[in-house]
Amino acid sequence: MNQNANSTAQPNLSVVDSMAQLSFLVHGILGRVGAEHDLSIIQIRLLGILRDHEPSMLQLAQHLSLDKSSITGLIDRAARRGLVERIPSPTDRRGFQVRVTDAGRKLIDESGEEIIRQLSAAAGVLSEDEQAQFAALATRIIGAGSTP
Repeated sequence: MNQNANSTAQPNLSVVDSMAQLSFLVHGILGRVGAEHDLSIIQIRLLGILRDHEPSMLQLAQHLSLDKSSITGLIDRAARRGLVERIPSPTDRRGFQVRVTDAGRKLIDESGEEIIRQLSAAAGVLSEDEQAQFAALATRIIGAGSTP
């Protein structure tokens, strides 16, 4: 039985169960794609942030919900792989920002394409209108989840 047929046979789940199951699905996709590129899920999240930004170490720690020593270790490991580099902060003489390198950008592009392909396939069971509605609803939930 293919995944689409299996997913339509699922009983209706509660909102909480649906969100949890969707989280497991996305987490699984990120884990599999990450493993293909020797990346952990937290490293994928890091590269996702760095794709469009050059945040400070503190901003990264906040975005990833990590403490200072954990973010330092994460950046150190990524730097040893040649994926990121620290650059002096233009606003804080003692601070650094993190920037993706060319090698990191290549990895972002390769892994990102596969993540998009697999997530799009998962969302393919929805019509275009349902996908737009889902995106709007998920955006609202995410926005509400960021406030205490």
